[in-house]
Amino acid sequence: MSEEKSIIMDLEILEGLPQPQIEARITPSSGTGMSRKVYIESYGCQMNFSDSEIVASILQKQGFDTTTEIEEADVVFLNTCSIREKAEQTVRNRLQQINGLKKHKPELTVGVLGCMAERLKSKFLDEEKIVDLVAGPDAYRDLPLLIEKVDDGQKAVNTFLSREETYADISPVRLNSNGVTAFISIMRGCDNMCTFCVVPFTRGRERSRDPHSIVAEAKDLFDKGYREVTLLGQNVDSYTWSEEENNKARLNSKPIHERVNFAQLLERVALVNTELRIRFSTSHPKDITDEVLQVMARHENICNYIHLPVQSGSSAVLKRMNRGYSREWYLERVNRMREILGPDCGLSSDMIAGFCGETEQDHQDTLSLMDAVRFDFSYMFMYSERPGTLAEKRFKDDVPEETKKRRLSEIIARQNRHSLENNQRDIGKVFKVLVEGTSRRSAEFLQGRNSANKVIIFPKQNKEKGQYVYVRVSRCTGATLVGELEE
Repeated sequence: MSEEKSIIMDLEILEGLPQPQIEARITPSSGTGMSRKVYIESYGCQMNFSDSEIVASILQKQGFDTTTEIEEADVVFLNTCSIREKAEQTVRNRLQQINGLKKHKPELTVGVLGCMAERLKSKFLDEEKIVDLVAGPDAYRDLPLLIEKVDDGQKAVNTFLSREETYADISPVRLNSNGVTAFISIMRGCDNMCTFCVVPFTRGRERSRDPHSIVAEAKDLFDKGYREVTLLGQNVDSYTWSEEENNKARLNSKPIHERVNFAQLLERVALVNTELRIRFSTSHPKDITDEVLQVMARHENICNYIHLPVQSGSSAVLKRMNRGYSREWYLERVNRMREILGPDCGLSSDMIAGFCGETEQDHQDTLSLMDAVRFDFSYMFMYSERPGTLAEKRFKDDVPEETKKRRLSEIIARQNRHSLENNQRDIGKVFKVLVEGTSRRSAEFLQGRNSANKVIIFPKQNKEKGQYVYVRVSRCTGATLVGELEE
């Protein structure tokens, strides 16, 4: 298997500031010798990268190899993101480049998958005519038939949003994995109608996956050598499954009337094996419960880290965002986490600068909340109005661009200071680290993460990927800890 290629593209951040980016991942070659080849680029969130593994699995069963060389491909898919305007523009520019290739290879099939497919299907197919195929996030089982339609000279589209589809029976092809860590999708869609967000319109309503299939996937991954899984969902805390509601009784067994919430699922996965680390993403401040925190505290292999997006430190802005909590609620949840999980629990966040109606005092409220919480790291963005969202319909995007940039710059500077100070407090401490691979800067060093999700670099010596090691931190940057192995 060839090494994964990555292309990093800026996502609405100030030039030179080391903050969130949109990552385009090229699905590596599978090399099984099949006659047709598919090239997949994935953009945006972890859910999209996980979905591309499902797409690769579906197509592999239909006679497709994956390839990292676009020139070799018979079919090219871009799995897209609609979360921000810059993300969509990146994909549009990439489609123009790919259509340049098509002039020399007219039989090439070009398709758009994911959130942009759901939102812009008519533009892509009829107005701009830059793709042959469009498939939404719930239509991937239909891809072989859609490709056949294109082969027959037709345009092909399926953007139907399902109330049942979870792809629970499909074993993803782990082509984008390092062989140590993997994603497990536990639910799809989102019922939280945050006014700034397009996800409920592009990914549909929430539906939770059968917990038995999730536990079985975790067991299979552990048996194959994986030592960490991340349970994925737009809002994992709202995971809830029952046979009655999901209408999915297990085969070859009597119906069992059980109901499983996220805390119970988390514990089931933790019990697969104590050597299997568990992470999850993303949590919602209004839904995360003490029960979840107590399960985390009971199991050492559930990582002591939570990504808990706050978006704004102003209760007035949070209300306009329809987040379902106030500043005070968020701070209470953080305090509760640190009571149950201890002060070393890793905590990260998302923040939006310049949302509709945001005043200078609202912005100062965000900075003061950051001072109160002291996140280990954050994903920080300027507000980008998305067509079709509730914010577009209800509010005016009235914060000037220059003000947004200045506020974002201040948020980033504050976070960078907190990240560095938090890391400096780790100097001298010893952490258990799961080795994920070679350091990007030197083959003589390895890298991994501790339970709090901090990256740690250390000398390779005789250690290998997939091992647990103990590392004493000797120095740090704002983004990375550096240390020496402890026997």
